[in-house]
This record gives sequence, structure tokens and C-alpha cells, in this order.
Amino acid sequence: MFNHGPCIPEIDYPYGENLQLTVQTVPSKDDQAKYQKPDHDLDNIGDLFAELRSCWSPPPADAARQGMQMSVRFSFKKSGEMIGPPRLTFATAGVPADTRDTYLKAINASLNACIPLKFTGNLGGALAGRPIAIRYVDNRELKHSNN
Repeated sequence: MFNHGPCIPEIDYPYGENLQLTVQTVPSKDDQAKYQKPDHDLDNIGDLFAELRSCWSPPPADAARQGMQMSVRFSFKKSGEMIGPPRLTFATAGVPADTRDTYLKAINASLNACIPLKFTGNLGGALAGRPIAIRYVDNRELKHSNN
């Protein structure tokens, strides 16, 4: 108003429109605290991400593939339930269909075991309908590698 130039907001949002999260099967020592399930209702994005990380249960080693990556996208209702099943958005190239199916079943089972999440009223309202993308990375050292 007092300057002769465009009005540019000075808001620096910490998160984009999509909420994106990477879940590793074996977290680094520095990240282990981020994989601890919160002992209270989820009140912020950090709590949500910790809850989603703690839910991950990878396929058994004999059905797994070292370095496998898979991403899914979904949204939550205000109540903490998912709006429809997660949609597969990425899988490591060149992986057989049965390996992809194994990982997708593990992802769905892991998420279903945690649902519904317990959001506080504020977080539930802020997250409702917002897309969440999770990239799962199987970084275990496996003695074999399914191809």
C-alpha cells in the first residue's frame, strides 16, 4: 500500500499441496525416532507421518526384493478413515507383476491395520480430502533378490 510495487505475500508454507512421505523398511539411526508411534491423538503433520511410518510391515524376506520402491496416493476423511483404497502411482521398473502385487498387498494391509487414525479436530479438518503420497523403500539387505 505504501510501496510502489506488487503486493507479494510473505508466507513461507512448510508443506506443498501434496503431503509426501518416504517410509524405509530399515530407518537410519538418525531417523528411528520418526518411526515411533505417537501415544496421543494425532495433532500435527509430524504425528501423522510418524503414525504412518510405524504402521509399515514389509513383505517377508523370502517374497521381498532388495531396493524395491512403490508409491501410493490416497486421502483421509475428517474421521481418520481413508477415502477409497490407495492408488498405486509408482513401482520400480522391471519388477515382475507378482512382486508388485506382494508389495501392494503389504501396503494395503499395513494401512488397513492402522485405520481409522485418531486425529484431533483441528488436524482432521485440515487433512480431510488432501492427497497424501507415500513412497515405500525396501532397503533391507536381502540374501536373495526376486527378479
